[in-house]
Amino acid sequence: MRTVLLGAPGSGKGTQAKRLEDDFGWPQVSTGDLLRAAVASGSELGLKAKAIMDAGNLVSDEIVLAIIKDRLAEDDAANGFVLDGFPRNGTQAADLETVLADLGFSLDCAVLMDVGFDILMKRLTGRRTCSVTGQLLNVYFSPQSDLDACTEAGGELIQRADDNEETIGNRLEVYQRETEPLIEYYRDAGLLRTVAAEGSPEDVYARLRTALGIGGN
Repeated sequence: MRTVLLGAPGSGKGTQAKRLEDDFGWPQVSTGDLLRAAVASGSELGLKAKAIMDAGNLVSDEIVLAIIKDRLAEDDAANGFVLDGFPRNGTQAADLETVLADLGFSLDCAVLMDVGFDILMKRLTGRRTCSVTGQLLNVYFSPQSDLDACTEAGGELIQRADDNEETIGNRLEVYQRETEPLIEYYRDAGLLRTVAAEGSPEDVYARLRTALGIGGN
């Protein structure tokens, strides 16, 4: 299965991509992870990306696509992969098609992880980390017993500085402006599948597997 997961920040793309990787061996291909790995490896592409990032600029699509192409050419991606976080716009989607064609691949589908705006805001603004255990929690969705366990252990529920309503609202606006047109792009290509991504991770995963035609427990 070769697929792209689409969705706003907080829609659960990374969580679900990792579950597919664990269960089926299709590597989760995240551009952020790839860029960090390329920089750490000291490869030619990694050094180019590092110089650009150190200057405070965005890494070009050309370099990102080259890094993705190298990753998808590895043996573990031969039977499938899950692209998480790329493409982000129509131009990148078209360029990705070219890269995949060069490798002899094509996408099987693109899956939209569909979540309402209010739920996204709660998922993102409600994120906390226990200062003692490091456990990731959410003040809106985590069981009260888990929240209490942190404070009873002497910990504090820490919120990241960029998990505030204004910053997250801006991120969602960028998504709507730049990435939502991808939904129509893949719908027009006959590749779009939509998953209701609200509820527990287990319920969402079951819906995702059904959408991919690999239903089951």
